[in-house]
Amino acid sequence: MRIVNVMVGGPAQEIPEALVLARQAEPWVGVDYGATYLLERGIVPLMALGDFDSTQPAKLAALQAQVPTVRFYPPEKDYTDTQIGVKAALEELKADQINLFGATGGRLDQLLANLYFPLMAEFQPCLEKLVIIDRQNEVRYFRPGFHTLHQLPGMKYLAFVNLTPVTGLTLPDEKYRLTDYDAPIPISWSSNEFAGPVNHFSFKSGVVAVIQSKDSPATARR
Repeated sequence: MRIVNVMVGGPAQEIPEALVLARQAEPWVGVDYGATYLLERGIVPLMALGDFDSTQPAKLAALQAQVPTVRFYPPEKDYTDTQIGVKAALEELKADQINLFGATGGRLDQLLANLYFPLMAEFQPCLEKLVIIDRQNEVRYFRPGFHTLHQLPGMKYLAFVNLTPVTGLTLPDEKYRLTDYDAPIPISWSSNEFAGPVNHFSFKSGVVAVIQSKDSPATARR
């Protein structure tokens, strides 16, 4: 399976740096300031994409000197920075899985844009390939069917987010169970928990995002 990692320019405090460094040898795409974030940690992406309006001239020169492909886009464009990076990973680098970093935190409108864009017809091919990762969360997307979930280390909470109307949602072995539920509007079933290291769920129609998460150290101390 070919994994491609995409780093966009979200707040650095939301990025799990240790995990990023552990994936150093894998292919990377750096989007806008995300490309500089990677270079500063010794990771040379295959591509650097964006308008780079927030990148200082010296750092931009470093990108152009080290990164094999640097591609400039105008600030006014049809795609968001995140979409540009995901399209490159999917179409040019032929990714089987796309790990998206730097896509959370900061502005709420950008977070929602990053969460919902895989529902767009053009991005449907990446729906089940995309994984959004930050310090406290991992988000995956699912189409209808029966699915198995493996608990990630340190992740206590489990949420099922109906991104569209969903029918037949069943949570058979989670801490809080649900049977054949139809949700006509998007809704987040938050703060559920694994009942064991492996849990399952199913649904008949729609798109569901599953979030594994944990409290931040500051929250856990309260």
